[in-house]
Amino acid sequence: MAVSGVSGSSSTTQAASARAGIADNFDTFLSILTTQLKNQNPLDPLDTNQFTQQLVQFSGVEQQLKTNDFLETLMLAGQNTAKSDAVSYIGKEVTSSGKTGELTDDDAVFWAYSADANATNANVTIKDANGQVVYTQNGPLNVGPGTFRWDGIGGDGSAKPNGVYTIDIKGTDANGKAVKISTASIGVVTAVDFTGDIPILTVGSRRVAITDVTDVRIPDVTAVPNPDTDTDTDTEAETETDA
Repeated sequence: MAVSGVSGSSSTTQAASARAGIADNFDTFLSILTTQLKNQNPLDPLDTNQFTQQLVQFSGVEQQLKTNDFLETLMLAGQNTAKSDAVSYIGKEVTSSGKTGELTDDDAVFWAYSADANATNANVTIKDANGQVVYTQNGPLNVGPGTFRWDGIGGDGSAKPNGVYTIDIKGTDANGKAVKISTASIGVVTAVDFTGDIPILTVGSRRVAITDVTDVRIPDVTAVPNPDTDTDTDTEAETETDA
């Protein structure tokens, strides 16, 4: 597994530029103050209050430089921590908002879903990248979260080609009222891209912003979840989609 190239953020560059500007102003201020003291009129020396005020300004600029150094150090430390946290996602299974999933030679497609209420009649529709329906399934769906597994066998019984597929789940309750059912994509992270403002995870052929991740876990390579949405054991055995 490879991690994409890492580059510094624009905020770091802006902070360095701002610090250089303040340093230039600081040097200019010091030069002017020194010149003023050297060339003051002995018969009319610099007013004490004015001199004190300038010293206060001098101290303020110096303090600002030190504060900027401290803030820059904190910012860099935070960026390094964020990058380390993002890299730790590699090899982990993540759930992110969306409807897409990728079918490969090694893995079936997994999606997560969550129903706001029990759906006595739920319809699962899977489409390919061209928007063509390749698989459908009907059955009851219990309230709460769950996962749906599709092994790539279409409704016509043929194996579908590898690629990105989308899922849509709609359902109604016993009274025929629509039940809200949300879906999410599941996949294993293989790389992280730091070139943008936020880390972008590579999940198969998809790019997922780390802020869209809702769940992270270690992949369970031994578990083979039943793909049917129905929780009844007899019904599952009759309608499971996995070959």
